[in-house]
Amino acid sequence: MPPIDLHDGEQIIFEGHPSWRATLAFYLQGILAVAVIAAIAWLVSSAELGAAIFAGGVALVVLAGFIKRIATVYTITNQRLRIKRGILSKAVQQTRIDRVQNVNTEQSVIQRALRVGTVDFDTAGTDDSDFTFAGVSSPSKVVEAVDRAQHAAAAEPDAPRQL
Repeated sequence: MPPIDLHDGEQIIFEGHPSWRATLAFYLQGILAVAVIAAIAWLVSSAELGAAIFAGGVALVVLAGFIKRIATVYTITNQRLRIKRGILSKAVQQTRIDRVQNVNTEQSVIQRALRVGTVDFDTAGTDDSDFTFAGVSSPSKVVEAVDRAQHAAAAEPDAPRQL
């Protein structure tokens, strides 16, 4: 089953997840918290309990980060932008590509070093101010994909306007 139901004439231009590099901060914070809890258990109870808590906690942090990353899918087609989040419960956010007015990228110094960033889309006529592809690898490629999608949509003026 494809991750997105395509409309007639719709083609995927870009599809991806947040980069694993974007989850490094989540991993570092989680492992630090687990280390503190494991150290307390080590001091209060035993070294074995502290080691078990550390090993189990690190495994849970890595699994949670992986699931969070895989459960988010960013898609750009020649007709729309789409963000899908979730595995069991899902939230889908989408807009027509012709409604995108501005595309902005943001990268901190650390994000630039990791080659990840955030791409924020301003759309016409919506109150949805948080249409963002966060943690994407090479955000300039996402901007180029939106540009290609907008040019493809403009080249097909009779394309159906479905959503």
